[in-house]
Amino acid sequence: MSTPLEPTGHLDPLGNETVENAIELKDVEGLSQGQIVRRRFFRHRGALGGLLTLLLVAVLAYTSIGAFGIPGWWKFDSVTPGDVVNGGSPTLSLPSWLGGSGFAIGDHPFGQDEIGRDIFARTMKGTQTSLNVMIIISLLAAVIGMTIGAVAGYFRGGLDEFLMRFTDLFITFPVIVIGAVLGNFAGSAGAVWLAVALGAITWTTLARLVRGEFLTLREREFVDAAKVAGASSFRIIRKHLIPNAMGVIIVNTTLLASQAVLLETALSYLGFGIKSPDVSLGTMISEYQSAFSTRPWLFWWPGLFIVMIALSVNFIGDGLRDAFDPRQKRIPSGRKMAQAAARQSMAADARARGSSDEDGQ
Repeated sequence: MSTPLEPTGHLDPLGNETVENAIELKDVEGLSQGQIVRRRFFRHRGALGGLLTLLLVAVLAYTSIGAFGIPGWWKFDSVTPGDVVNGGSPTLSLPSWLGGSGFAIGDHPFGQDEIGRDIFARTMKGTQTSLNVMIIISLLAAVIGMTIGAVAGYFRGGLDEFLMRFTDLFITFPVIVIGAVLGNFAGSAGAVWLAVALGAITWTTLARLVRGEFLTLREREFVDAAKVAGASSFRIIRKHLIPNAMGVIIVNTTLLASQAVLLETALSYLGFGIKSPDVSLGTMISEYQSAFSTRPWLFWWPGLFIVMIALSVNFIGDGLRDAFDPRQKRIPSGRKMAQAAARQSMAADARARGSSDEDGQ
């Protein structure tokens, strides 16, 4: 007898691939497209971990020092100097089972700078700025890229040619240089205007992807049916094409959010991004770079939160890509493969016995 995982006489010659397809169809049976995407996303451990990490970072940043006029629970702010205690060293202590002297937070868990400002408050303020900039850049770039890509891909012809050459004009200039110029111009107006400036120049990749998706979708039968029914071009784009291209839009907007965090950090580090009195994680690293050898904790915390935000968003983007792309298959475990193969074999045997009984009669 053959093992359950080997192709038998009752299975397709592809054997295991047939079993995988049977398992996949069993998992999604009776589910809508939204439910399938949600189930695939929450099965992606990296994406789920990234989502939880990003939520924890956001909750900590916005609740600790307050935001949008709502006070926080932390007793220090990000701008008021104070007395430097113990050379500004962090008062955070690890538990004894991790090699520390016992868990303790203290007054300044992340330490203080040379004029006594609390680094925890400044790091939370910088994290708020980075998250705000990330959201604004992502949304603005998504709207511009989706609009230009949709119009170019649907109408084609001369309008497509003009919009793609317009897109190429932005691609030919390095984003870091354009962002530096615009950021320096808008820096005195705050982080919001810097985010708007960067969002207005980072939409090019998304526009090309949406255009390619629309070029394919506009040839589908449901678009022809909508045209025959008298639907306008705007309605076809809004009701039929954009929902079908939403996977590409969401995934690439999420990945763009990670790039936005690093771009803002790089510009702020170079002095072209966030300006005082605003605080960002990049400006903190730039401001404290001269103290790297003597007080390295001034770098640890901003750098840690930059890495956490960027990696979390990247993992979320990977999970969304796997969830929306039907070609990304989740490999079943050996146990599930064996059970599915056994069920197929039993069903095939039952059909064979049924055929034999009919022939005998």
